[in-house]
Amino acid sequence: MSLARTQGFLFRKYAVYFVTLVSVALLASGCISLYVAYRENRAAQVALQHEKARAAADKIEQYIKEIEHQIGWTVLPPAVSVDRLNRQRRLDYLKLLRQVPAITEVAYLDPRGREQLRVSRLELDVVGSQRDFSHDPRFTATRAGQRYFGPVYFRKATEPYMAIALPLDRGVTVVEVNLKFVWDVVSNIRIGQAGHAYVVDAGGQLISHPDISLVLQKTNLAALPQVASALQHANENLPPVSTEHNAIDLQGNSVLTSSAAIATLGWIVFVEQPLAEALAPLYASALRSVVLLLLGLMLSVLAGVTLARRMVTPIRALQAGAEKIGAGALDHRIQVDTGDELEVLAEQFNRMATQLQASYADLENKVQDRTQQLELANRAKSRFLAAASHDLRQPMHALGLFVGQLHAMIQSPQARKIVDQIRASVEAMEQLLNALLDISKLDAGVLSPQLEDFPLNRLLQRMETHFAHTAQAKGLRWRIMPCRQVVRSDPLLLERIVMNLVANAVCYTTCGGIVIGCRRRGAYLRVEVWDSGPGIPQEKQREIFQEFIQLNNPQRDRGHGLGLGLAIVERLARLLDHRINLVSRLGHGSCFSIELPVGNTPQAQPPPRAQTSASNPLSGLFVVVIDDEILVRSGTEGVLRGWGCHVLSAGSGDELLALLAAHERTPDLIISDYRLRENENGIEVINRLRTHYATPISATLISGDTAPERLREARDSGYPLLHKPVSPAKLRAMLNYLLSEMGKPAEPPAEATIQL
Repeated sequence: MSLARTQGFLFRKYAVYFVTLVSVALLASGCISLYVAYRENRAAQVALQHEKARAAADKIEQYIKEIEHQIGWTVLPPAVSVDRLNRQRRLDYLKLLRQVPAITEVAYLDPRGREQLRVSRLELDVVGSQRDFSHDPRFTATRAGQRYFGPVYFRKATEPYMAIALPLDRGVTVVEVNLKFVWDVVSNIRIGQAGHAYVVDAGGQLISHPDISLVLQKTNLAALPQVASALQHANENLPPVSTEHNAIDLQGNSVLTSSAAIATLGWIVFVEQPLAEALAPLYASALRSVVLLLLGLMLSVLAGVTLARRMVTPIRALQAGAEKIGAGALDHRIQVDTGDELEVLAEQFNRMATQLQASYADLENKVQDRTQQLELANRAKSRFLAAASHDLRQPMHALGLFVGQLHAMIQSPQARKIVDQIRASVEAMEQLLNALLDISKLDAGVLSPQLEDFPLNRLLQRMETHFAHTAQAKGLRWRIMPCRQVVRSDPLLLERIVMNLVANAVCYTTCGGIVIGCRRRGAYLRVEVWDSGPGIPQEKQREIFQEFIQLNNPQRDRGHGLGLGLAIVERLARLLDHRINLVSRLGHGSCFSIELPVGNTPQAQPPPRAQTSASNPLSGLFVVVIDDEILVRSGTEGVLRGWGCHVLSAGSGDELLALLAAHERTPDLIISDYRLRENENGIEVINRLRTHYATPISATLISGDTAPERLREARDSGYPLLHKPVSPAKLRAMLNYLLSEMGKPAEPPAEATIQL
């Protein structure tokens, strides 16, 4: 990592460490303090509200008990006549009305539940009305000696009232109490600016509220969460709990609330305050804490930056010095005056730079000498490989041509057998050289795929033609699933890929069968080659795509191939941007597949013209051959004359032009070696002949040179290139192809069309 890229990195690193350490401590302390303050403030607010609710409940309960106590003074002695007893009771009731302003009406019910006396502030007194209250709760509830507190009701829809019944004088005394006092108690409770208290009965009915209109509307608050919770605990005789977390008021606003029950009446007093107002002191405290926390963070940042700068400055000096020394400035010295380990480290760097500077001159000379030696060795190796390849291909090419001629001349079966064996050996060597050439072409990048849309079934039919007989001869089940799909690829290169995959399947499968089929996957078509061969171990499935890798063939039997087919497949697939997949299980077989983009259906092509000379289209052609090897020229002449061609050969362009001066006929075809004597090449000779005759004579190049630059030059020239050794069959296929380019129909065989 360069100094420019790391500038400030170490400083930022330690600054972040220091700031993070202090900041985390401050944040943790601040957050804990805020949380504790929040809990304490909230608990204090709840406790205060609970105390006020409890005080209001006690005050209301004490008020009711005082009324009960005043009613108890109206008890008369039993040994008095009825008339006198009624007069005395009436006087006592009037006195009760004067002493307890909240009582507006007093009535006496005899032991049978009949009303004997009624004294009221609002109506005329009634004596001996005999109204039957025997089934009224005010009478029935007190027969067991219990007190009775009636439900709250509103007289003239303006003021709340409640009936209280006590068992006195062998009968029942019933008073009607105005609850306005309760409203006074509730209205006087204040919590902050907007806090208030209210009272509900056992059914959640609002009894008292600072807003009297809510009471007059007979509002029921049982649906509020805090009221529902308090009523549940009261009904189940459980102690009241705080419900401030989910409490809301009639408008749906969040409130902080506490409650206290009045056990004798079954009422519940609530004291609530808007949550925002209740927590306002906490918010103010939190704001102050946040401000202090930010100030602490700023101080921590300042302290962290200062400490980091003091620590990083000498380290930066070491880094910059090491960077310069590493870049070659061995005369640079690092200056660090810290009096600690960093200064010692700087001195060690300086000593190291001095030693390196002293030995650099010798090392540089040694490296220069070794580099020159390597360059010379590399050039020598390149010359050796090029010469060996060219010189080896030349005699092999001539040998193949002579074997072809010899095979046509010999009639003896035994001699033909020997010739066939020689030809098989030549073909094996040719196969190896061509495979190596294919690898070199792909590695050199001289191939340019010609993409087009074509029906895949045409390629599958060619696989049927090439391999069906071989597979059936081995006793294998052979099946190709037809496919009408159009794909986009290079037909020749794709055919080479599929042919290599099928050839491997046929070669390594000894029993069972082979199936070739297609599967559509969205915008892609997968061509699959299934076999029941021995399978490939999982750890070897990537290795088999390397050159000369063959599994289960340690003796290198050529009958199992050369170990280059899958290497060519992998390079061709990468060139075409096609994906190769492999699925295999030991003892069950393998499936190689290639994914192809789906193409558009091509327009119908006009039918090919009928051949005019199907028997021998090469007969009578004037072919010129240019090659600086006399054996190659002789072999090529013999093969061409055997096909009925008129042949003229030469070792150079000047020699050929001199020979052609005696001929009035223009050559039909040109076959030229690529590399000739005196730095002349076949491209120049072909161009000279075309210029001389002012006509584009069809031509092909033949070369034993496999250097990448030679391959690129041949590709750029536009002339087809055959690589030595060239068998007579391939040569004839190329000549037929050139004839088709001239307008003379000829269909090259499959083995000629797939050559790279």
